[in-house]
Amino acid sequence: MSEEARLVAWVRGHVQGVGFRWFTRAAALEIGGLSGFALNLADGRVQVVAEGSRTACQKLLDWLEGSDTPGRVDGVTEIWDTPRGGYDGFAIR
Repeated sequence: MSEEARLVAWVRGHVQGVGFRWFTRAAALEIGGLSGFALNLADGRVQVVAEGSRTACQKLLDWLEGSDTPGRVDGVTEIWDTPRGGYDGFAIR
């Protein structure tokens, strides 16, 4: 069984105005077992917070860093932590 984890990722590149948050939510729902959100930041990045199994969070991170995302991802910075809870599903903010 995989340990529970919290992934906080900041995605930079051309990731706003291209449906990035919607596709991130769709990817999280497809992976399953994840809760959290995707949020546009004022500096042009998208912040993604996901909680669930470490394996599921890693799959989402792999998707964020992959070539199937909308727009153009120039890089992803991530932090791993223990889950805090309080999310109802995976939201677009």
